[in-house]
Amino acid sequence: MKVNDSLEQMLGLAEKLGIPASDFSDSLDFLSLNEIHIIDMLPEMLLMIRSVTAENTVKYMRKPIDAIKRGLLFSFQNIFNTHLQDYRESDVHRWPQTLPHVRITPLHLTSEVIFPKGSKITQVTILIELNFLKNFIGKDQLKFNYLFNDEITLLVEEFMSQEMADLVNKIAETPASGVLSETYYKLKGLELLYLLFKNLSKRQGIEHQSLRGDEIAAVYRVRDAISTALEKPLTPDELIGISGMNMLKLRKLFTQVFGKGLYEYSQFLRMREAARLMREQHLSVSETGYQLGFTNLSYFGRLFEQHFGMKPKKWKNIAL
Repeated sequence: MKVNDSLEQMLGLAEKLGIPASDFSDSLDFLSLNEIHIIDMLPEMLLMIRSVTAENTVKYMRKPIDAIKRGLLFSFQNIFNTHLQDYRESDVHRWPQTLPHVRITPLHLTSEVIFPKGSKITQVTILIELNFLKNFIGKDQLKFNYLFNDEITLLVEEFMSQEMADLVNKIAETPASGVLSETYYKLKGLELLYLLFKNLSKRQGIEHQSLRGDEIAAVYRVRDAISTALEKPLTPDELIGISGMNMLKLRKLFTQVFGKGLYEYSQFLRMREAARLMREQHLSVSETGYQLGFTNLSYFGRLFEQHFGMKPKKWKNIAL
């Protein structure tokens, strides 16, 4: 698809979703649109595959989407066309923002969209009407009532499983044309949502409350701080200072958004980084453990095994 045609498609979609091109026209000069495919199945759902490169940092506010009266937006981000453990250093600029993940937001939420300078971002976005989604989930929808509650402003983020990442890659690589192409994308989009909701069903006992904009910003500041302090995890006092909240509130809101507690989230990232260090930099198990701040290598080994299902030495031998 030609660049001009791709840009025209994106602008047309923005207008349809109630986002005038004038809202982000100043940003277009710094965004190279590599690819875009839009499969419009509204009023039930819409699927968009988009790949962009930012020549400069681009920020704009995404206003509420009014193409669907009640719906959710699922954004599957950072697709590398590779295995989850196969990150190249050129792909990973910051943790965990560059790990494949999905963000869920209601259509009425105003949110800031950011494309960091020099980044190439590939996204698969699904916009879906709530009643259609409820019917798809069926009787199990009660487990996910927090997603369907119009009275709360929510934001949920979930790391992709390998199964989800493989399917997202497959969707992104499939040409958006041919016989029954709309049917194909609808089925694959629903399959992707099935895998996501299977993951979300593991979130047990998490209470959801409406989030203010400043609270969302605070938990993301904490998330970013955790991701850049893998060698020396932050203390509770440091986390309180970064968030501006007391620890009880921070723990509750952080778990609500990310599905993991502060400690669990930090350890998840540390194990992902351990895998990368052994694979990419060929560090030994002990070198990896010490670099990530573990003084007890036996504990490091047990933690790694919990995350990857095998001891780090065995994983390293297989990975190499």
